[in-house]
Amino acid sequence: MSVQPVLTASWLGRVDYGAAWEAQRELFLARLDADRGDSLMLLEHPPTYTLGRRALEDDLVYKEAQRAAWGISLFNVDRGGRATYHGPGQLVGYPIMALGGSEANHRYDIISYLRKLEDVVIAVAADLGVEAHRDKEHTGVWVGTNKIGAIGVKITRGITMHGFAFNVSTDLTMFEGIVPCGIAGRWVTSVLAETGEHHGVKEVANLAAGHLASVFDRSLVWTHPKNLLVGGLAGAGRGR
Repeated sequence: MSVQPVLTASWLGRVDYGAAWEAQRELFLARLDADRGDSLMLLEHPPTYTLGRRALEDDLVYKEAQRAAWGISLFNVDRGGRATYHGPGQLVGYPIMALGGSEANHRYDIISYLRKLEDVVIAVAADLGVEAHRDKEHTGVWVGTNKIGAIGVKITRGITMHGFAFNVSTDLTMFEGIVPCGIAGRWVTSVLAETGEHHGVKEVANLAAGHLASVFDRSLVWTHPKNLLVGGLAGAGRGR
């Protein structure tokens, strides 16, 4: 009987995007060298736009002065996909995991990984009373024609970075500053918008960790943020 790999998860509260990205890299390198096992960072960000590797100039609607007026940071990042927004009221999950497999089935691993992340977000939405689904043309999780969960990843030598963003009670007007995921003519939604019910992001993080461990056949273990990263995590705020 095989033993499940351990997934070590931590709720980090509200963390500046740059600090979280650096923490991801630290965990990624440690996982690549087999110095650490699989990890899951769960957090919120302050208002931030990120542009993935396929982003176009037109994906960014708000110019520098508008972003400054709203206090929105901007990062060009090394994940797949195009433009997205992160901010308070949104759960962000960064799994740093070894997927296994070989170079021969590397592309299959990527597609399978994306579908499994969608499964996780769909299950969390269902827990909160929202019926969500995939879209056959676009990666992510949808309620009708509106996106409730964005997914963008990077996989190097079978090790994952970046992950998913799930709108719990996110200020949806902030998405007006971008073309979300580069998909014109479609909009975004949240659990709050769909149900009228408020949920704490930390509460939703607990649900997401459980579903992610189940979908990826991991044994879930929680740890304090200071134990997840040897050097600590700069830019962290109070958890919610």
